[in-house]
Amino acid sequence: MQAQTFKVRVDAMREEAHGIRSFSVSRLDGLPFDAYEAGAHIDVTSPSGITRQYSLCGDPARRDSHIFAVKKEAQSRGGSRSLHEEVCIGSELSIGAPRNLFRLEEGASEHILIGAGIGITPLLSMAYRLVAIGAPFMLHYFARSETHAAFLPLLARAPFDQYVKLHVGVDREALSDELDAFLRDADENAHVYTCGPAPFMDVVVESAQRRLPADAVHLERFKAEPQAQPETTLDTFDVQLASSGKTVRVDASTSIVDALASIGIEVDTSCGEGVCGTCMVDVVSGEPEHRDHCLSKAERASNSVICCCVSRSRSPVLVLDL
Repeated sequence: MQAQTFKVRVDAMREEAHGIRSFSVSRLDGLPFDAYEAGAHIDVTSPSGITRQYSLCGDPARRDSHIFAVKKEAQSRGGSRSLHEEVCIGSELSIGAPRNLFRLEEGASEHILIGAGIGITPLLSMAYRLVAIGAPFMLHYFARSETHAAFLPLLARAPFDQYVKLHVGVDREALSDELDAFLRDADENAHVYTCGPAPFMDVVVESAQRRLPADAVHLERFKAEPQAQPETTLDTFDVQLASSGKTVRVDASTSIVDALASIGIEVDTSCGEGVCGTCMVDVVSGEPEHRDHCLSKAERASNSVICCCVSRSRSPVLVLDL
């Protein structure tokens, strides 16, 4: 189960804000990219060989290029640093096909997009889509300063200028009040979408859920956050393949992905942290113990899918659609 990849050329780069650079790429074979939905992300393999996930931030209606933006992290393990320091116009990269775990609910009465820092990227693609279909929305962008706010020239002109509100220098203590000031007027059938640092999104979710149901609040995480492991964890359990009935034991020190690989079943992975959704597999029977950061509350409640790189099982046998 290997993910589709493409060889691409870097056609343009732009400094979008302090430490944030955008990359526009096209396919080496000259073909257009497949259509994708706003909010999607792609795998990008840097010259260092490290693969990371980046949201597409261009217009989803354009298929001649993909645009993504990268923040150079101070504690980079080689991914963002390599893209900033080793890539130039004309460089060739390998990227994956778009995947989307952060979709617009186009039936919503209004859309409220709330981003911080590099979290603007998936929301920008959503803004393109919402303008295209004439849906009511507002994009609230929080940044430390204007020099840290990416894509400001683009957001300040038509067609986005009338939909964008910039919030500069709002400290954490004042964030909840700032959010409540516009969320309290949200329509009861509105949906909220947020992306940014985890502490920021936590406050957004808390504020939004004071006005809207939990399933109307959507978020996209860049990386896994530490979480306490449930006491019901089984040290060992079996994973069974629905297609053949073959079973493999998963012990406490082995992931489902690695256990399956030991019997020749390759499940494609990327982030290894339960963030990107690459390793999602349908569950036929059994009760997963979800440890991912990408499934919706509805998906978790239904137990219909599992992220095999990090999640476990609450039942002695977990039957997967493999």
